[in-house]
Amino acid sequence: MGISTTVTDHIAEIVMDNPPVNALTVAGWYELADQLIAAGRNRDVHVVVLRAEGRGFNAGVDIKEMQATDGFDALIGANKGCFAAFAAVYDCEVPVIAAVNGFCLGGGIGLIGNADVIVAADDATFGLPEVDRGALGAATHLARLVPQHKMRAMVYTSATATADELHAFGSVLRVVPGTVLRNAAMEVAAQIAAKSPTVIRAAKASLNGIDPVDVKRSYRYEQGFTFELNLSGVADEARDAFVEKRDAKFSQ
Repeated sequence: MGISTTVTDHIAEIVMDNPPVNALTVAGWYELADQLIAAGRNRDVHVVVLRAEGRGFNAGVDIKEMQATDGFDALIGANKGCFAAFAAVYDCEVPVIAAVNGFCLGGGIGLIGNADVIVAADDATFGLPEVDRGALGAATHLARLVPQHKMRAMVYTSATATADELHAFGSVLRVVPGTVLRNAAMEVAAQIAAKSPTVIRAAKASLNGIDPVDVKRSYRYEQGFTFELNLSGVADEARDAFVEKRDAKFSQ
């Protein structure tokens, strides 16, 4: 349960296991960031595989925690925790392979959008339900997975995309049955782990250096709009409706 890291044959395997849907608390996002950073700094690690146990890869922030917390502490914590975790994937000193099963929503998109390689199960779906929750964010990362106009449509409608669609766009390397997802990710990891670790670490740094978009600054900009929506009150109604399993009633 929680988040764990094991290292075998120069491959660090970081596993999220937070039932029922792998939505992470504020503390969970920071823990994930810490383990990603530690794995990258470990000179015995040549590559990281990030995966999940359970029904899906990641369902984003724990909305129930947010609604049970007075004031804005949980919102600010989730904003900063997600920022830290997404940045930790991007800044990890070695390549990060995301192995995606089931649903990958909200914060899950932030994680895989910053990953170096994505392998997905054939039942995987990807989306940003943020608009339905009165929030914004991770469009920066979705734009690394799908074309611009597809990304915009997905943000506005909260529609999801399939693993096959992302494979067709070139953002998912392989689509495999869920039963062999871990093995498929480990196969790719083993190929990378066999290379010179010095060269691979240099390659990761160089590829980040030529990115056309500063993903951290771009995502931070998005987060400002999320906080504005919370100040307006519309986000609370959206999240309350989600927790209470009813339709939201918006006056604005």
